[in-house]
Amino acid sequence: MTETPKPVAAQLDLLYSEAEEDLRAAVRSLLADRADPQTLLARIEGEAPYLPGLWDALAGGIGAAGLLVPEKLGGQGASHREAAVVLEELGRAVTPAPYLTSAVVATETLLALGADEGGPVAELLGALAAGEKTAVLAVPLSTAPGADPVTDGPVPAVADAAAADVLLVPRADGLYAVPAAEARITPQVPLDLTRPLAVVDTTGVAGTRLAGPETGGAAVRRGLLAGAGLLASEQLGLAAWCLEETVRHTKERHQFNRPIGSFQALKHRMAQLWLELVGARAVARAAADALATGAPDTELTVAVAQAYCAKVAVHAAEECVQLHGGIGMTWEHPAHLALKRAKSAQTALGSAGRHRDVIAALVDLPAPG
Repeated sequence: MTETPKPVAAQLDLLYSEAEEDLRAAVRSLLADRADPQTLLARIEGEAPYLPGLWDALAGGIGAAGLLVPEKLGGQGASHREAAVVLEELGRAVTPAPYLTSAVVATETLLALGADEGGPVAELLGALAAGEKTAVLAVPLSTAPGADPVTDGPVPAVADAAAADVLLVPRADGLYAVPAAEARITPQVPLDLTRPLAVVDTTGVAGTRLAGPETGGAAVRRGLLAGAGLLASEQLGLAAWCLEETVRHTKERHQFNRPIGSFQALKHRMAQLWLELVGARAVARAAADALATGAPDTELTVAVAQAYCAKVAVHAAEECVQLHGGIGMTWEHPAHLALKRAKSAQTALGSAGRHRDVIAALVDLPAPG
């Protein structure tokens, strides 16, 4: 009896292509020029949430905002793998920019609606891809993939709403696009000063209906899933910077006429971080690749990436602060920016515990009784 051949699964690609490395170099060069640590420290207490000109250069100059948007709609026609590389670099520099919220979550939500050329969705996607506008999904930053949020009244902790042009508002009767200028947006004081939060109230503002409740709900869930998967790459970049900066500092800082990095206890701590970083890179790249290829286990891959990378980013940032000694505790050193971003991202788009529950459910592993 001839055995029926089993379908061959697509091969997972965790490596970076030459084009991705070129994109990384361009973004890193831009951030080194426009968003170095001292510039960030000087700006985070200002009224403007973002650095002047940085978004225009990143979104319009490099074209990073339109990576996920097809060329026929004005974008670059790239994939989540390239967007993940951009987020790695934005994470390394703890950059204040609405890339995750606008170019990933909002853009992916709109793409999931199935844009027709000339329609309001296509028109908005074109503006987002060109960097002419930014949009945010009007749900709390902590909203996890799989949730079906419905906006009814003020919504707290909406990330990057203060500088957005358009709000995507999920309501009981569908998904709406609301001009931010017509909504009531009240800034909040966030832990992470580089990712501003606000209370958004669109009560009484009609907006433009983009989809009904079923299609709109599915699009919102897709946007949140892509956001959670690519947030892992931002956390990876942050953790990589923390380890590199810590290694550099411990090689230059001397005590007892020796570099402090030569002490075995510190070597072990940095070696442990390196091992965690290798794992984080694997799961973050797997999530980006699954989103790009539409792999059937994308939900599981994203949950694994978030459950792992959130913890690694926080650990790396904590070690960065501690192994810098006294200087790591000062306002002038950027280590605290990384720690605050890592702690804030730990609960963004679902906590690690929530993602572990998803993993358990997807692999049919019941919780302990």
